[in-house]
Amino acid sequence: MKSTYFEDDDILQILVSDKPIVRETSQGWHTNISYAEDGTIVEIVLLDAKKEGLLPLEYKKAA
Repeated sequence: MKSTYFEDDDILQILVSDKPIVRETSQGWHTNISYAEDGTIVEIVLLDAKKEGLLPLEYKKAA
């Protein structure tokens, strides 16, 4: 997983996989999710990330 913040545009991109994107959906105004052919998530894009209070990110380790 790799995340990139584009400060000029206030966009946070979270890259989960390097598979080709075949479908994208919008989960409201600020969240877009891209999927691979097998249905797995490839990328999550959060618009207005800092403005909406999504930054700084807090990572938690799964149990």
